[in-house]
Amino acid sequence: MSWVRLLVRAGGLFLLTVSAVYAQESAAPPLSLADLDALIEEDSTTTPTLDQSGLIDLLALLGFLALAVTSFLKKSATLKYATMVAAIAYMGFMKGNLVSVVHIFALMDWSFPLFQYNIGWYVLMIFTVVSTVLWGRLYCGRICAFGSLTQLMDKLLPARWRVELPPWLERRAIYVKYVLLVAVLGYFLVTRDTLVYRYVEPFWMFTLSGSTMMWALLAALLVTSVFIRNFYCRYLCIVGAGLGLLSNLTVFGIKRWQQCNTCKICENACEWGAIQGSKISVTECVRCDDCEILYDDEDKCPHWLMLKKTVAKLEASKAP
Repeated sequence: MSWVRLLVRAGGLFLLTVSAVYAQESAAPPLSLADLDALIEEDSTTTPTLDQSGLIDLLALLGFLALAVTSFLKKSATLKYATMVAAIAYMGFMKGNLVSVVHIFALMDWSFPLFQYNIGWYVLMIFTVVSTVLWGRLYCGRICAFGSLTQLMDKLLPARWRVELPPWLERRAIYVKYVLLVAVLGYFLVTRDTLVYRYVEPFWMFTLSGSTMMWALLAALLVTSVFIRNFYCRYLCIVGAGLGLLSNLTVFGIKRWQQCNTCKICENACEWGAIQGSKISVTECVRCDDCEILYDDEDKCPHWLMLKKTVAKLEASKAP
């Protein structure tokens, strides 16, 4: 007999004693030890169930994730921005459902919520890990509500406001988030303080609850994001750092043409500083589609333009 069952039976004996004392005040008969054993057995074999609201939430989450994957696979800019709007509205303000450093804390403690009552939570976590292994930081690119917010800000605000960091500083700044990851996890191991998340990530903003200092830090972060695109995601996000490390296992990376060794079109267009010459940094790339759409553009990509010229020369040489 397991120690859990022993504890439950001991508690049961206590309840039996109490119920015997107050038997005259209760119409329900006291539970026997056999009844307690039956309840334990029933609880251990209970399958996860969802009430109506839980089922609706789960279907809404699955629908949103399906939209995100469809927009990614189809390389549709329209669907991508629709996904971002949905991420802000539904995943952010409606549900406050974002992957957080708190989840990393839970992983370190091997402490997870009951599956029976948190099926949606497990769906999002499993999707994030699996999609990262398959394609890279897809979560960061269009599912994270805060990342979607800053990307839409970048699209809506005038380009002349933006400031690009010097290349030497850019190459070093991207490692700040990894330093923060190590520092925060170390702090948690020492103090077991999970509330530190409030000062290292801004996701709490979607719940509209925070101290004066937290709101001040958030305001400074958003103002900085006006001038330096995707500032938090690129340089400070701890979750992005963790997913960046995981993305080293990515199975389906971005294709490259031979002409990518010298062409700078995609490198100049990349908003994440993930492209340097012929290399794409999987840890920094969030699969935003921009370079992949350029790769497939037969009127802009040098690969296709050179291919057209080659085909034209071959056809000309065969002409009588």
